[in-house]
Amino acid sequence: MIHDSISALRLIIYQPHAHYRVPFTYRRRHTYPLPSYSAVRGLLANILGIRGYTFGKDPEENEDFQKLKGLRIGISGRFAAKSTEYTWFRNLSKEEHFKRFGAGERRSVWVTAEHPGGQSPVLIDVLNDVRIVVYLGHEDESFLQYLAERIQNPSNRLYPLYLGRAEDWIVFEEVSIVELSVAERDADFEHFFFVPERPWMPLHNSFDFQKVDGLLYRVPFFWELRDGSRNFHYVLTKLNDGRIKGISFLFDASFGQKGLPVFLAFQEVDTGGQDMGEIKRNLS
Repeated sequence: MIHDSISALRLIIYQPHAHYRVPFTYRRRHTYPLPSYSAVRGLLANILGIRGYTFGKDPEENEDFQKLKGLRIGISGRFAAKSTEYTWFRNLSKEEHFKRFGAGERRSVWVTAEHPGGQSPVLIDVLNDVRIVVYLGHEDESFLQYLAERIQNPSNRLYPLYLGRAEDWIVFEEVSIVELSVAERDADFEHFFFVPERPWMPLHNSFDFQKVDGLLYRVPFFWELRDGSRNFHYVLTKLNDGRIKGISFLFDASFGQKGLPVFLAFQEVDTGGQDMGEIKRNLS
């Protein structure tokens, strides 16, 4: 049977402020305008109460976790403004500890006990008045309805619901099942998009990644614990600023006045040891 539309779960998330850290930035901690795929999956795992290695559990034994592996995730959003916070982070440098306390065994200044080490000034970019639009697709559409019910009643959640930093709490403004169809429209959709190199296109197979404008990133999709350390899997994407032309995509006609393109990522990309320069050359 040929279908001209598919069902997806649409989540509209509001955050008064958020920081989605660019991982290779330190003294000035830059933020992406959107959360990563792995951050969204982590939020869902929190809502479903999936206990992982930090709880001494193996998530592979959890049925909901196995279902989450099949999720197709699309992320877009926008924010009103960006500000920069100036703060101090603790470090465990022995040299900085001596500068702060004067001796290795001391831990107090003006009779106030502090953590060991020193302090480092850090700038943190923060997004303000943020709205993120997440689309979730799955070959088992009944799982989307199950997710919608659990999101609206997160009775098994492990932590307060956040996206980004632990202090970046969220409000679900909308949780709904919508229909996506194929469209090709040249417009400025006024949202940022993560556009994966190989999006899930269950209705057709025509997609030209080279025609997508945007900066190239490898965005974390999920991670697994291997030999005591995190092993990340990535999706090769472009960060698009909303201006889209010359490509076809899944489309949510029910979103706002213009509608919204949807780019569903579903598979991790193994770069085979290539660096980003080599990947860019191969795409050009």
